[in-house]
Amino acid sequence: MFQRVLICTDFADGLQRLTNFVSSLALAGMKQIVFLHVVPLWEKGIIPQVDTEKIEQAQTQLAETLDAGSTDVEVNIEVQSGKPVDIILKVAQSYQSQLIILGSQSRNLLTEKLVGSTMADLSHKTTIPLLVLRPQLISTYTAEELKLRCQHLFRSLLVPYNGTPAANYLVQQVKQLAQQQSELYIRDCTLCWVLEEARRRELPQKISPQQAQESLSKIKADLQEVNLQVETEVRQGYSINQILEAATMVDISAIALSSATIGTVQEWLVSSFAAELLRYSWYPVLFFPPQRR
Repeated sequence: MFQRVLICTDFADGLQRLTNFVSSLALAGMKQIVFLHVVPLWEKGIIPQVDTEKIEQAQTQLAETLDAGSTDVEVNIEVQSGKPVDIILKVAQSYQSQLIILGSQSRNLLTEKLVGSTMADLSHKTTIPLLVLRPQLISTYTAEELKLRCQHLFRSLLVPYNGTPAANYLVQQVKQLAQQQSELYIRDCTLCWVLEEARRRELPQKISPQQAQESLSKIKADLQEVNLQVETEVRQGYSINQILEAATMVDISAIALSSATIGTVQEWLVSSFAAELLRYSWYPVLFFPPQRR
């Protein structure tokens, strides 16, 4: 499972609160946690400089709230100055991180096109899975609620499936995680196939609900071999609405996703299912970047 985790916070996303819950994160299988804050370069002069004062303030802020209750977890605080994506990649490589946790504000496609997205940039430059958390949600949890959330980050996954190569890759990633875990950190998952009348161009030819259910049943049997409890569901309607409704009804911890088009030119032309779900979902999203060739 994810034993070495990098948690990135800009102090506006609420993720700095996780420094209080190291013991709870340990119950989710984490053995090494790195808290990272990136300070922008000070650009008041001609040459950008490192803002040492803000770096010291950030280090103090993270250290003061650090949960020292778990002696089984190696905890590191990194505060560096530079471009966020570059620093995240460098720190992740340095600590051999297996998961990157970051926040993501709710944006529309035009906003992302103009200001960019850290998550989208990372998805094209790393193969490390990303756990994307909505800042408004993390910020409003009580301490008791956040403690439980940290313990069960991956317990129940909703896995959207539609027969595409990206969907098959996603299923294999979930299966691989289940095979690797020493305890039941991922306990169950729900496979959900939404059949749309107005099909997206990336989807295979139109299939019937019975064909979809037969395909899901085969995947279910495969995942059950790695000790996962698996449910399947076939829905009809608009994919985003149906997946979010399914997430509400089956009581999931996170939605698993993969896509090769997020942040690309193709994404600006035709918004993908994964990108739309990342914009609209209040649920945590466990995103698996595509394989690099």
